[in-house]
Order: sequence, then C-alpha cells, then structure tokens
Amino acid sequence: MTRISDETRRKVVRAHIQDGCTIASLVAEYGISGATVSNRVRSYREECQNNDEEKSQLEMMEERRRLRREKAELEKENSFLKKNSGILREGNDMYPEFWTH
Repeated sequence: MTRISDETRRKVVRAHIQDGCTIASLVAEYGISGATVSNRVRSYREECQNNDEEKSQLEMMEERRRLRREKAELEKENSFLKKNSGILREGNDMYPEFWTH
C-alpha cells in the first residue's frame, strides 16, 4: 500500500468537500482506496469539531460548494430562458399590444 503525503490528503479532502468530487473519481485520480478517502474525510470532519480554525475552513469549503451548485443552476435557468425567449417573441402577432408596452 502506498503512503500518501499530508498535502495529498488535504487535496483529497478539499476536492471531496469543496469541489464535490466523488470518492470514485478521487480513487481513480490518486490511486488510493475508497475507504481511505472516506476515512480521511470523516477524520477531518471530526477534527473540525475540536478546532475552530479548521471548522471555519470546513464551513468555507462547504459554502463554496453550495455557491458553485447554485451558480450552475442559475446558469442552466438563464440558458433555458435565452433559448426559449424566441418562442415568446414569435407569438407577438397574436397580442401586439402586449409587446408594445
């Protein structure tokens, strides 16, 4: 079994918590077992319970992940609206007074 450095452990934990990388993708990328990834994430979360600085870092990582998901959702909605705005404009012959105001 290959020993991974502390820096790699931090990267793996950050990638999972902050970036939302799946355990399977981290296993493939770093060549470590899924149990190792799970254990490192669990261990980090436990450490955060007793260390205010680490707890703050965890909260920031989770917030960043939440904001990325929210941004992606808003971009999808915006794209949908852009694509479908033409449909609304095509029907303006039916209600010309609506489009002139």
